[in-house]
Amino acid sequence: MTSIGGAEMVDWNLAVATATRLVRPGPEISREEAREVVAELRRHAKAAEEHVRSFTRMIPEGTEPEDTPVLVVDRAGWIKANVAGFRELLRPLLGKMQDRRAGGPGGAVLGAVGGKVTGVEVGMLLSFLASRVLGQYETFAPATRELPASADGGGRLLLVAPNIVHVERELEVDPHDFRLWVALHEETHRTQFTAVPWLRDHLQGEIQSFLDETDVDPMTVLERLREAAQSLAGGRPEGEEGEDGGRSLVELVQTPAQREILGRLTAVMSLLEGHADYVMDGVGPEVVSSVGEIREKFQQRRARGAGRLDQALRKLLGLDAKLRQYRDGERFVRAVVDEVGMDGFNRVWTSPNTLPTKAEIAKPADWIARVHRKAES
Repeated sequence: MTSIGGAEMVDWNLAVATATRLVRPGPEISREEAREVVAELRRHAKAAEEHVRSFTRMIPEGTEPEDTPVLVVDRAGWIKANVAGFRELLRPLLGKMQDRRAGGPGGAVLGAVGGKVTGVEVGMLLSFLASRVLGQYETFAPATRELPASADGGGRLLLVAPNIVHVERELEVDPHDFRLWVALHEETHRTQFTAVPWLRDHLQGEIQSFLDETDVDPMTVLERLREAAQSLAGGRPEGEEGEDGGRSLVELVQTPAQREILGRLTAVMSLLEGHADYVMDGVGPEVVSSVGEIREKFQQRRARGAGRLDQALRKLLGLDAKLRQYRDGERFVRAVVDEVGMDGFNRVWTSPNTLPTKAEIAKPADWIARVHRKAES
């Protein structure tokens, strides 16, 4: 735990407790139905593994995929897993904030604010996110009894049961089809990381490089956290935006070097999310009879958000960028597969050098020219 002057920079235990206490309750469901949902999600995750493997052809025939755990969790379980991942990933950044605070003008204020206040604010944001995530391939948290991982210390697949039930009811779609459809998306992420051995380390390295380059002002970061938490609590006055009010947390800490790294991160995340969307819809017609209806309703839900507060928080947390990643990445994957086929697309997984750039995500023909025509010349 990174600490400053004997006080924790972020009280992660308090963040977990706050988020768990504040997170909205899940949909009303009987104990028996809850057991059935969990069992079905586990079955779908297993079935999705073979469907995704066959469709993507990322794992050669006869090769056993890496055995990573599938964890069906509630909202509190998602919170604990992500706090563990954030805590591990943010150690370098918190260390830099510690150094900056030691003699900086914000030191006294930070001392007054303390890790407990920051922990509460982080917890408030996690409580907001915990009711919205359907599933996730979590790769950064170290393995524990509560968070098992593969034998080589890889990640784990999380399926958030109450959120899946909530959305299937809200959209009024076939629940069994919807659960399999979600499992196909998340299983694609698991396949990406298990079939491409270098991907996890590459992504973690890029994130650490981004954090290492941060010319961080602790007070600025805390102020952004506070604004987000106050928005969530309804404590920010109407119209009180400020000149930076429309900018995300990520944008506020960028240096020129970070912008280059962020461009590469945006490209790879667009690839991963777009590929997962492409696969879930590509497999869908074979095994999910109502996939067309599900996709149409789900896209409408993504686009509209849940009102003004939701839209403001999505902007501040950079979630609008994530929505664009789904759209832009899926277009890239579809264009490349249409032009060079699935095996041709799979050259993208050869090495970090064959990943698309941010510009190539927008212009797939440029990636094809660079990777395919160069290789063939």
